Amino acid sequence: MPVVEDSVATLPLPPLSADTTMGELLRLYPGAQRALFAKFHVGGCRSCGFSPSETLGQVCARNEDMALDEAIVCIQSAYEADASLQISPQALVELRETRPEVKLLDVRTREEHEAVAIAGSQLMTQELMQEVFISWDKQVPVVIYDHQGDKAMDAAAYFLGHGFSETKCLAGGIDAYSLEVDQTLPRYRLEMEE
Repeated sequence: MPVVEDSVATLPLPPLSADTTMGELLRLYPGAQRALFAKFHVGGCRSCGFSPSETLGQVCARNEDMALDEAIVCIQSAYEADASLQISPQALVELRETRPEVKLLDVRTREEHEAVAIAGSQLMTQELMQEVFISWDKQVPVVIYDHQGDKAMDAAAYFLGHGFSETKCLAGGIDAYSLEVDQTLPRYRLEMEE
């Protein structure tokens, strides 16, 4: 049984062009750097990195004349794939009502988890990771969350790659959950985000 058929609403894809700066591109498409690196080896290390002020056209031109339209298709495809891995805060509430066995994993730091956490969630530790891979039923829904939905996406992909077919990432993380579902959970900013 799928976790949630329509977990995150499908939105129109934000427009991209040769003049889109990489800073704007990463804001519109958070997984773009990962997608560009996987397909073109662009943006993942010093030798192929880019600055936020460079345009997509400039990055394509200086990377062996990478085709702009191919780069845009790659970025937008990755965006759609990322969206399919997400579950909205409200859909998580509904899932927990219909499937109480759902596992909720927090991949933030111990300090963040101890300060504020979604009820019933478990902090992902090395010990818990071993338990998960040794004894958890891979058909039970798993929802992974972090602060704002960035790191949890990679964790969800990792779980899916290891056979946990009912894994999702909480769209917007605990921050979105506190805004949309449980306003008693305090919101916070990390110093690195400022």
